Amino acid sequence: MSHPIRILCVLLSWPLATFAASDGPLAARLAHQPLRASDIRVNVNLTLVPVSVMDTSGRSVTGLNRDNFRVFDESLPVPIVSFGSQDQPVTVGLIFDCSASMRDKFRIAREAPQQLFQQLNPEDESFLVTVSDKVSLRKSLTSNFEELQSALLFVRPDGATSLVDGIFLALQNMRKAHNPRKALVIVSDGGDNNSRMTMRELEKLAMESDTQIFAANLYQNPQTREEADGPELLTTLCGRTGGTNFMISDLPALRSTMGKIGVSLHSQYVIGYNPPESGASGKYRRIRVELLLPKGSPTLRVHARSGYYLPE
Repeated sequence: MSHPIRILCVLLSWPLATFAASDGPLAARLAHQPLRASDIRVNVNLTLVPVSVMDTSGRSVTGLNRDNFRVFDESLPVPIVSFGSQDQPVTVGLIFDCSASMRDKFRIAREAPQQLFQQLNPEDESFLVTVSDKVSLRKSLTSNFEELQSALLFVRPDGATSLVDGIFLALQNMRKAHNPRKALVIVSDGGDNNSRMTMRELEKLAMESDTQIFAANLYQNPQTREEADGPELLTTLCGRTGGTNFMISDLPALRSTMGKIGVSLHSQYVIGYNPPESGASGKYRRIRVELLLPKGSPTLRVHARSGYYLPE
C-alpha cells in the first residue's frame, strides 16, 4: 500500500480572497462545482485559496483532486469544504525596465511584451508601467494588447533604475482592475538605485494587494551592488505573493518563461475552507498548503500566497 508524502508549500500563488457562503445546500453545491468569486455571498466566512502546482521544470500540473491537498490556517489544519478548478479573466500589469542597466539585455527584453500578450485571452486586460529615472504609467488598462506593444516602440534604455517605485505604481494601479485575478509581470535585471519607496513599504503593499508577481529576470554577471541585490529583491516579492522569479539569459529562455507564466495565469485550483476563528479585522493570518501524493510520485511544488489580511 502506498503512503502519502507531504510536500510543503515553498511559495504561494494567486490572490487569496475571503468571502462568505451560507450553510446547507449552497455549501454542498460548492463542494462539487467549480468556484467563481461572483458565486460567493455573505453569511459564514469562506476563505478561497487559489493554488497552482508545478513540476520541477515550471510546468503547470492539472488533474489533481481534493484529497491531494491539505490546508493549515495559523498552523491549524482546516477541512476543505469546497474544491474546483477554473479559468477566469485576469488583469496583468507589465512592468518594463528601460533604464541604462538594461542596455546589454535590451535586445532580449524588448521581445517580452509580445511574448506575454500572446499568452492572454481576449477577455483579459493589461497595462504598462515603464521604469528608468522616473516611473510612468505608459498605458492604462486595456484589452488592446497591440496598443501596449506600440507604446514601447520608441523606448530606449537610459537613466537610473527606480524599480521599487515602478512596482509600487503598478500595485496602486491594480486597484482599478476589472477581473478577479491579478498579476504583475516584471521584465528587469532586478537592480534599483533610484527609488524613493523602500522595499519594506513595497512588501507590505504587495501582501495587501492580492496580486501575484512574476519576474523575467535578465540577470547576468553583476557589475554593481544594485545589480547583485536584484535577484533577492525579485525573488522576495515573487515568493511572498506566490509567483516565480525566472532567470533569463537568452531569447529561448524568455519565450519559454512567458509561456509558463501564461499557463499559470489560466490554470489553478481553488480550495475553500472555513477559518478556525474570525479574528480581529485587519489581522494578518498565515496559511500553508501541503500536497499529498503517493510514494514514488515525481517532485511537485505548490504555489499559493503565504497568508491574507482579514477585511477591515
